Amino acid sequence: MNNFKEIQELIRLITKAELSEFKMKDGDFELSIRTKYFNNSGKVSAAPAVTFSAPAPAAPAAPPASDAPATPDIPSAAPVATEGSSGYLEIRSPIVGTFYRSPSPEKPAYIKPGDVIKPGDVVCIVEAMKLFNEIESEHGGKVVKVIVEDASPVEFDQVLFLLDPKG
Repeated sequence: MNNFKEIQELIRLITKAELSEFKMKDGDFELSIRTKYFNNSGKVSAAPAVTFSAPAPAAPAAPPASDAPATPDIPSAAPVATEGSSGYLEIRSPIVGTFYRSPSPEKPAYIKPGDVIKPGDVVCIVEAMKLFNEIESEHGGKVVKVIVEDASPVEFDQVLFLLDPKG
């Protein structure tokens, strides 16, 4: 279960099944997912949390030579895109982490409202556990709105962008 895509699919299934807590152990690998915390009134009182526990990987020999963020050697983290009631596609975060609109503070945003993108275009970066994951669009269209502020924390399945598929 150390495959990133398998973990993503498991999180999607748990979310779809509306489970409030899930724990799994496979050898040294442990996964704990809490999606909802309810107080006595039935209201959600805390944000979702995902924790992983696995043997520590070997430290890299040297930092990356370029000024671009390091990309982990895991399959591309593809965002989930669903069609909202407005007819726009919602590009959602495939992972929990920190949202960045550009590859570095001095560089321009990957995309901005009004841009027309195609499938495979990088739309943002989500930093998770000190790994910078480039998020690619699965769909094409015109960017209507950026929902999340730069350098803000994002949750799994949180809407990041609205996309007009007709644009």
